[in-house]
Amino acid sequence: MSDRSGIFAGDDPFRLAQDWLAEAEKTEVNDPNAIALATVDPDGLPNVRMVLLKEIEAPGGGDGAFVFYTNYDSAKGQELSASGKAAFVMHWKSLRRQIRVRGAVEREDGAQADAYYASRSLKSRLGAWASKQSQPLSGRAALMAEVAKVTAQQGTNPSRPPFWGGFRIQPVEIEFWADGPFRLHDRFRWRREATGASWEVMRLNP
Repeated sequence: MSDRSGIFAGDDPFRLAQDWLAEAEKTEVNDPNAIALATVDPDGLPNVRMVLLKEIEAPGGGDGAFVFYTNYDSAKGQELSASGKAAFVMHWKSLRRQIRVRGAVEREDGAQADAYYASRSLKSRLGAWASKQSQPLSGRAALMAEVAKVTAQQGTNPSRPPFWGGFRIQPVEIEFWADGPFRLHDRFRWRREATGASWEVMRLNP
């Protein structure tokens, strides 16, 4: 692409995403790593919610993944496990840019998930044990009682719950969008047939 330069330059979309996120971390007031994650239920009805992206893996060679963590028994966890697919958009109002991603998902429930869980605050680690995410709750008092219960059980060094861990999104499509004058935006789509395949880069109409 002869005109893919400046903020769109480079041959690796994952490193480009890392660069954009690093720039957003300097300008966004809250949660520059927030993404709107889309899944579908068994009937094909979409769900979308905000989650925090925790890592953009860019090992080189144009391959990589996007990683976030959640309760596997939550609505999104069950939908991701059932469909094996997801999409998200990351938007930065301060930069007037966004990244859209679509692809397959796999669980990250090994040493990497253990390390991230251990890096969280103690209260967040205990909260992961206490919350039956997406299930009905009679009141906040019931939730706090569960927190007290798991605190007594788990102590000050809780292990990662077996129902809590990561998901790795391995994209087949990544779109980078930047605001342009008169709504003549710049859009470049990276697409491949499958994970590990070569990328095709194309400029899209705004």
